Amino acid sequence: MPDRPAPEQTAPSTGLPHRAALALLLLASTLAVMAGSAITPVMDVMRGDLGVDGTAAGLILTAHGLVIALVSPLAGWMIDRWGIRLPLAGGLLLYGIAGSAGIITDSYAPLIASRLAFGVGAAFVFTGTTVALLSLYRGAIRDRVLGWRTTATSFGGVLFPVVGGALATAFSWHATFGLYVVGLPLGLAALVAIPDAVDEARGRQADDGLASLLRPALVGVYLLVLIQAIMLYALAVFLPLRLGQLNLTTPVLVSVYMALMAATSSIVGGGFGWLGRRFSYLALLRLSAVAWGLSFLILGLSESLPVLAAGCAMLGIGNALAFSTTSVLIDEHVKGPLLGRAMAVFSTCMFSGQFVSPLLLGPLMEATSIATGYLVLSAVAAAILAVLFIPRHHR
Repeated sequence: MPDRPAPEQTAPSTGLPHRAALALLLLASTLAVMAGSAITPVMDVMRGDLGVDGTAAGLILTAHGLVIALVSPLAGWMIDRWGIRLPLAGGLLLYGIAGSAGIITDSYAPLIASRLAFGVGAAFVFTGTTVALLSLYRGAIRDRVLGWRTTATSFGGVLFPVVGGALATAFSWHATFGLYVVGLPLGLAALVAIPDAVDEARGRQADDGLASLLRPALVGVYLLVLIQAIMLYALAVFLPLRLGQLNLTTPVLVSVYMALMAATSSIVGGGFGWLGRRFSYLALLRLSAVAWGLSFLILGLSESLPVLAAGCAMLGIGNALAFSTTSVLIDEHVKGPLLGRAMAVFSTCMFSGQFVSPLLLGPLMEATSIATGYLVLSAVAAAILAVLFIPRHHR
């Protein structure tokens, strides 16, 4: 696993340039989590109105994730080829148009088609915002803004389901899709707010070739991203069932557990710049693995609702540390002209993990129990921690 020099060798930044671009990019960073979370509260209502079974309804929620995983390499290539501004703006506009199609769609097939197009736009948004942040900011300030991105994304995970549910309650499930319209003004703003410097900074380094993206250190980072996504959706998909086994089925109370995870992620993300100045990136990844292991150990062994809440909060800590640290490590080890494609692999791993998580863990948990599946994930985290302690030889 790649690391960086000791923290004291990284000079702190003294300013915060490109404030308008930063505000835009942080807002746009919340759109990835909005992609699914906004419509989660209305899934059952949509299923009934559209006359489909649970599996077909589930595709409305997950189809975009598979598209993001498949399209991200194209998004990364286009960003490396033509710069960030136009691909990002185009992705935001497509996100807004295709995402909001559900406002006027009354049948299943057109809705799924719009979600597939929506996934294309989301792929450009997720990759483009990350590459822009990494290109505009260096050193300690880069760590700080990536932590802010984690905070913004986590906060969106709490806010958007609430707003989406409120819109559906006040109007109909169609109104929930109106949230995606925000992509349109953000897309137009990107044409103005993203500075030329974002592409000039990336062009100053030589392209080492695509083979450099397959170095063992980077492959290790991508595997961590994949595992993190699987663990995240292990909680999102199976925790409500686990709580149901303990006689907690009230939706608003179940949502508190996910909100706790998002809240701790937000807090840790806000402090990531401070953590990055005091700990090496390898140490932060080890802390992530410890948090993952303890979280799933708690979720697998305990039947106390307050203790399970603590396990959810612990998982939020691990996810926030890993999400920010893996992004930084890719930037540390990839040359500017390849950064778009490198972050595209990041996106593919993230959304592939989300898509396959229930497919991998579902059969295991059905054959044993949800608690056993969580204990297996705790063992996986322990194995990751062991690997992160293997001595490395740095050049």
